[in-house]
Amino acid sequence: MSFLATLRIALAALRVNKLRSALTMLGIIIGVGAVIAMTAIGAGAQARVEDQIKSLGSNLIIVLPGNFTSGGVRMGSGSQMTLSEDDALLMPREIPEIEVAAPQLRGSGQVVFGNSNWSTQILGVTPDYLVAREWALSSGREFTQADLDSSAKVALVGQTVARTLFGEADPIGETVRIRRIPHTVVGVLDRKGQSMMGQDQDDVVLIPITTARKRVLGGQQVKSRNVSTITVKVRDGADVAETEQQMRDLLRQRHKLQANQEDDFFVRNLSEVLAAQEASSKILALLLAAIASVSLIVGGIGIMNIMLVSVTERTREIGLRMAVGARGRDILTQFLVEAVTLALIGGIVGIVLGATASYGVGSFMGWRTELNPASVILAFGFSGAIGVFFGFYPARKAARLNPVEALRFE
Repeated sequence: MSFLATLRIALAALRVNKLRSALTMLGIIIGVGAVIAMTAIGAGAQARVEDQIKSLGSNLIIVLPGNFTSGGVRMGSGSQMTLSEDDALLMPREIPEIEVAAPQLRGSGQVVFGNSNWSTQILGVTPDYLVAREWALSSGREFTQADLDSSAKVALVGQTVARTLFGEADPIGETVRIRRIPHTVVGVLDRKGQSMMGQDQDDVVLIPITTARKRVLGGQQVKSRNVSTITVKVRDGADVAETEQQMRDLLRQRHKLQANQEDDFFVRNLSEVLAAQEASSKILALLLAAIASVSLIVGGIGIMNIMLVSVTERTREIGLRMAVGARGRDILTQFLVEAVTLALIGGIVGIVLGATASYGVGSFMGWRTELNPASVILAFGFSGAIGVFFGFYPARKAARLNPVEALRFE
């Protein structure tokens, strides 16, 4: 028998029991749909982590001020201003692996434009901050060295601040009052989105660090050159862990710390944290796909069960075919084609169902989903493999029937 004739006979047999065939495919449909949907959700979660990694910048190390002890009580991180601009300036000079080290002064306050006002985070920074964070501008210009030297009253605003204060209008050239000090908006930052902690990174105003120290934030930082944070960007290809250790040694030397003294600063290697979170998101995606794959196995068992029932019901038919010249491999091929056809049709319907479900989850629940073509092809191929694997035993059983006993079967 030709393959086309075998396929025709197999499809005719499936059409005889439409309802049973549909119920048999249901397990495969649910399994493939679940795999597609869960894979899309997992890929969306992983893509979100990757976006957060990109938004923070690559190869970042954050240096925070240390703490101090008062009356036996140890204060938290940043309770003592132990970092300075000079620390940041010296790092790239002493450690070649460091591309830039950007000092920052942090504060918060009210930003006013016309009748609108908004409470936001205020950062006093140098031009290196945008390099370290890989933060481009959507319009306008960056700070210049002249802005820092003259403590210019200029500002870069984040997307959230720009939208809240200016709406659809262009902020460039407008004057805003930051803690009652007028500043000219010279640039608008590109959108960064949420941080890993859920904080809106676009809810920020950047001003020159000299302006922040002398005019806006003030306090004990006016005369000193102390800073709140130093953001360090390590060059691509450099060993981040080794660079971190060199930074520790340099800072301890500059701060004149003895061997038995603790660091008066804290170092956070964001690359390791982000890599760990990315790895966990990949594991989560694989776990979701593995759980959904169980449904495919259950669907395959359903196919085997129905095919065994079909062999029993059609024993006389099998005996008759053998009696008129059908060989064992013809019978094997016929039942195997029936099983694979059930699995593949179920796989196609399952792909449609899974794609619809992932779109629905993304639209109505607000979760990010990404339908990967590779996962669709894999799920479809796996459904065919399920048909072959679970259909082979019933097909072989049918092929090994004795024609005489099959004709006598009641």
